[in-house]
Amino acid sequence: MQPDRSSLLPRQFGPLQGMRIISSGTIIAQPFAASMAAEMGAEVIQIERPGQGDAVWRNLEFPIEGNDGTTVAAGWVQNRRNSFHITLDLSNAKGREMFLNLIPQADIWMESSIPGAYAGWGLDDETVQNANPRLVITHVSGYGQTGHPDYLARSSYDFIGQAFGGLMNLTGFPDPEPPVKATPWTGDYITALFCLWSSLAGYIHAQRTGQGQVIDLAQYEAIHNTLAGTMVAYFELGLDRERNGNAAGMFQPYDAFQASDGWVNIAALGPGFGRLLTVIGLDLDDEKSASAANEVESPEGIEFDAVLRGWVVERTVKEVVETLNAVQVAAASIMTPKDIAEDPHYKMRNVHIEWEDVNLGRKVKGTGVIPRFSLTPGEIWRGSVPLGYDNEMVYERLLGLSTGELDQLREQGVI
Repeated sequence: MQPDRSSLLPRQFGPLQGMRIISSGTIIAQPFAASMAAEMGAEVIQIERPGQGDAVWRNLEFPIEGNDGTTVAAGWVQNRRNSFHITLDLSNAKGREMFLNLIPQADIWMESSIPGAYAGWGLDDETVQNANPRLVITHVSGYGQTGHPDYLARSSYDFIGQAFGGLMNLTGFPDPEPPVKATPWTGDYITALFCLWSSLAGYIHAQRTGQGQVIDLAQYEAIHNTLAGTMVAYFELGLDRERNGNAAGMFQPYDAFQASDGWVNIAALGPGFGRLLTVIGLDLDDEKSASAANEVESPEGIEFDAVLRGWVVERTVKEVVETLNAVQVAAASIMTPKDIAEDPHYKMRNVHIEWEDVNLGRKVKGTGVIPRFSLTPGEIWRGSVPLGYDNEMVYERLLGLSTGELDQLREQGVI
């Protein structure tokens, strides 16, 4: 049988149609980048290890029981849609050969591992790109492919990346309160966004020039790059920024406030501050007094904060949100999953949709495709699948392997 180089997808859709990505990472950061591409029409082939697969993320959090009695994590159900899942032992000589036969049919290969893992299996960048000079390779690792030798072999997870990247130093309330991680898995999701946009940038270059390249994405650097002016303030002003809770620190109100039945965020910047003063009935004599009230640490500012908190706590969250938004003062309740599921704006925008999940054997409901494209919208054509679910189709279609050959590979532990 000759390999079939046509698309594996049941239909073409989305802005990334025609692109094929091979993904071989685990847990969240890199595989979620591939999953986002799959929701926009890219053909994603996710490689897992035979026998065990991505066992941690498949079962990590909020397990849901399927119709056959097996359980699948809610995060897996949400994040692993539209992908083709195969098993392949890349440390095996035959597995390595099969991988290199898949590479010429791909546009991007993205992976996550400790540097040197793939080279140790004979899959260094030069070998892989010799099989496909147009290929974009994106390596995702905790500390990068190069740098101080004491760091490169270290393991990293979301929590570790947030710490080393500097994010966790800024999240939470001042000492003696402990630093607080951003959830859920914020460092991993930030890294996934960097992984996808950089891979697409490399793909555009390869389409224009015919030349692939290698991308080195360190998790901590992706996280670090979202810290706004933190490092400029350090290098130029000597400011060693610290945690300050929810408040902006330089002006107010920009904080969380307790109402009679819950919490609400209020942000009154610029002209909104004057409108807020009117709403809460605070009559400041002149512009100088209003400006002082806007400052967090001034006597006027401390008094204003107390007055505003007293005004908010006497009202429900709904009253506060509706009253302030009616005069163009930004305010929102701090939404729980239940609040979100019942909110009319979420419903009107159809944020939550249903799709068929193969693992669970039934329809599930969760977050749909984001963002929205006017001409080439993304879609969910299939939910998550069991380990090795697409072995037969992928290996028969792309590598021309017969059923007998696949059975033999399975017996040998290659797939």
